[in-house]
Amino acid sequence: MDLQIAVRLVLATLNAIGFMLVRRAVSRRFGRPTGLMYVLLTCSQFHLPFWMGRTLPNMFALFPVNLSFYALYNRAPQSQSPTRKRVDVAFALLTFTAIVFRSEVALLLAPLAIQTLLLRHTSLLRLIKAGFLSGLFSIALTVVVDSYLWNQWPLWPELYGVYFNVFQGKSSEWGTSPGYAYFLSHLPKLLLGSLPLAVVGAVSDTRIRALIIPPVIFIGLISGLGHKEWRFIVYVVPLFNIAAARGARWMISRRKGSIFGQMMFVAVMATLAVNCAITIASTCASMANYPGGSTLAKFNNQYTDQHAVHVHLSNLAAQTGASLFLQSHSPPYIPPIPAPATGDWVYNKTEGLSLHDITTPTSLTHLIAESSAEFVETGRWKLAGSVRGFSRWKLNLPRGGIAKLLEVPLHQWLSILEMEMSDKLYILERAK
Repeated sequence: MDLQIAVRLVLATLNAIGFMLVRRAVSRRFGRPTGLMYVLLTCSQFHLPFWMGRTLPNMFALFPVNLSFYALYNRAPQSQSPTRKRVDVAFALLTFTAIVFRSEVALLLAPLAIQTLLLRHTSLLRLIKAGFLSGLFSIALTVVVDSYLWNQWPLWPELYGVYFNVFQGKSSEWGTSPGYAYFLSHLPKLLLGSLPLAVVGAVSDTRIRALIIPPVIFIGLISGLGHKEWRFIVYVVPLFNIAAARGARWMISRRKGSIFGQMMFVAVMATLAVNCAITIASTCASMANYPGGSTLAKFNNQYTDQHAVHVHLSNLAAQTGASLFLQSHSPPYIPPIPAPATGDWVYNKTEGLSLHDITTPTSLTHLIAESSAEFVETGRWKLAGSVRGFSRWKLNLPRGGIAKLLEVPLHQWLSILEMEMSDKLYILERAK
C-alpha cells in the first residue's frame, strides 16, 4: 500500500506540473486574471484532480499531452503563431503519446496537425519529419520495454489495442453508448460549470474559437467507437478549461456599476461554488466506493499469520481497488523490503467461475465475493466478514418539504444530504 501511495504521488505530481505549465501559457497568452480563473476552474472540478494520480495509461498520457499544449500555446498575446521548433516538439510529444500510451491521442493529433498546416505554423515536410523521427523512436522504445515486461516478443501494446478494439470491434464487449454520449453526458460531467463558460469564451474571443476546434473534432471522431468512457477524452479538458477561463474573465470584467456586470460576477462565483459542492459530494462518495481495496486490505490483516492461502477475488473486488499493489503476501517483492513470513499466498482473479466451480473441492481456501448467501447455503463456506460501500445519496428534507429549508438552523444543513452505505463485498472461508 505504501508503494502504491508513493507511485500515485509521483504521477499526480507530474500531472500537476503539466497543469502548472498550461496555466503559465494561459497567463502569458490571455493575461494573469485568465490564468487565475483557469486554476480555480481546474481545481474545483472532480474528475481530473481525483484521477490524475491513478496508474492508468490515460493519466500517463495526460502529462506529455499537456506539455504539447504548453509548447503550442505559450506565446505572447499578439503572437500569430508558435515558433516552428515548438511546433516540432508538440507534435513529437503527441506522436510519442499515441504510440506508447494511448492510441486515441492520434485522433487529437490529426485535427491539430491540419489546423497547424492551414494556419501555416509549419510546413508539411517539417511536420512529417518530426512525426516520423518521433514515431521511430517511440516504436522502438515501446517494443523493447513492453516486450521485456510482458515476456512476449515482439509486442507493441497500443497497436494490438487498436487491432483488438477497432478492427475486431471487441471494445463493444465492455458495453456501448450512443454517438452523442461524449457531448451530452461525459463532457458535461468532466467540465461541470466550465462547459457554459467555455461557450462564452468562444463567443467573446476569436483565439478561443481556434483553440477549441481541434478538441471538438477529436470528440466527434472518437464518438464513432461504440464503447465510450470519459477517460478517453480527458486530454481535451485543459483546452476547454482555457476557453472557460477566458469566458469567466470576460464576464467578471464587465462594469460592476451596471446590473448586467453584477449579474455576470455573481454567475461566475456561483459556478465556482456549484463546482466545489459537486466535487465535495463526488469525492465523499468516491472515497467510499472502493470496497475491493478495503476488503483486500482487511483480508490481508485478518489472515496475516496463515500459510497456503488461496483466495478468489470477484470482478467487483478487482474493479474497485483490489490491485496488485495490495497482493502483499505473494511475489514479486521489492529487494529492499523484506518479504512477509507468509509469502506463499495465491490471489486468484479468474473470471467466469460458476458456483459449482467454486464450491466443489478445489485449492481455494477463501473467497472475496459480491454475495454470501448462495455460498453459505452450500455448507462448504462460512461468512468471515463484510465491507460496506457507497450506495446512494439520500435527502433528509424537514417536514414541510423544501419550503421549510430556510427555517433549518445553519449547522443542520450538512445533515440534509446523507450518504447511504450497504454491504458490497463479503469474505468467506472454507468450512472445515
